[in-house]
Amino acid sequence: MIITLAVSGYRSIRDLVLPLDRLTVITGANGSGKSSLYRSIRLLAEVAQGGVIGALAREGGLQSTLWAGPESFSRAMKAGQLPVQGTVRTGPVSLKLGFADEDYGYAIDLGLPTPAPGSVFNTDPEIKAEALWIGECLRRSNEIANRSGPHVQVLTEKGARRNVLKDLAGFDSVMTHVADPRETPEILSVRERMRSWRFYDHLRTDRDAPSRFPQIGTRTTTLSSDGADLAAAFQTIREIGDAEGLEEAIEDAFPGSTVELVVTDGMFELAMRQPGLLRPLRLSELSDGTLRYLLLVVALLTPRPPPLLVLNEPETSLHPNLLPALSRLIERAAGRSQVVVVSHSAALIEPLHGGEGTVCYELRKELGETVVDGAEHVRWEWPRR
Repeated sequence: MIITLAVSGYRSIRDLVLPLDRLTVITGANGSGKSSLYRSIRLLAEVAQGGVIGALAREGGLQSTLWAGPESFSRAMKAGQLPVQGTVRTGPVSLKLGFADEDYGYAIDLGLPTPAPGSVFNTDPEIKAEALWIGECLRRSNEIANRSGPHVQVLTEKGARRNVLKDLAGFDSVMTHVADPRETPEILSVRERMRSWRFYDHLRTDRDAPSRFPQIGTRTTTLSSDGADLAAAFQTIREIGDAEGLEEAIEDAFPGSTVELVVTDGMFELAMRQPGLLRPLRLSELSDGTLRYLLLVVALLTPRPPPLLVLNEPETSLHPNLLPALSRLIERAAGRSQVVVVSHSAALIEPLHGGEGTVCYELRKELGETVVDGAEHVRWEWPRR
């Protein structure tokens, strides 16, 4: 379980270190930084896939994702005695992301590249530093891998530090180029954990959504990010997963209704039987909200729970009457995976407050910076360049 998330220099997040619990709920007004926090976790996951540079490019490049305010705020600025204005920068331009779980911690520092003559990639961000350590906070004594520029060191079994690379490219990560089951099993272990994190924020429910149409069906233990394999994933839960929980979640939201699988020449699709109707309704006939709820049910009841499951505004297009059922479904999922929910729906969030292993944070803006009131102070150190 991730116990600490750290973000520095990303959009409206200047410097934030946030303790997480088994179920973490992030809320706040529009523009408070919820999406920035969600995207920062996705960027961390992209590191393990080797795609963090491309992900930043799709967001407009490093310059458009960096903290847009001053490097620091003076007392006069905070008191409103002076307008917010830039100061002389003392540190390098930097976007930092990191986390610590119950075993290991990892952090990455991205910055501006040194321009290469004749290259058209001089605006690409560059990985300046990375570190992997044992425990909650980085220290020299517990660091097991370190990257500074192109140089990478790892800690050997005998406690010595060994240089393993001296020419790692600025667009390559330790996670993808140093992980080895024999030499660096810790890096490999953390990388695979990060790769298994799951994110759901674009489950399609429009009239052309793939889930509304028959799809080739094979055993599917993980719902795809767009929900295209809904029918196959639904049936997989029935056969090797929590079939009882699946039925309970549908009954909880739609009393008296059932969902059945229809197979035609290897093509799978779902149909819903509702009280009073003489025939089942195909997914192409269901409302956006009903389809979205079914997608969330299948995502949350996966037979192979991930270590981390992140939902971004899952209440989208759902009728308020469905939100209590979704809250109960999220609580059930948090018993098998660590869950982070980003939402501004009070009806979804309120039933989750006060539960064991649950923490709720409300984000707000202060002089353009995303801040969190009441968060426990956690010690955190970033790797040195």
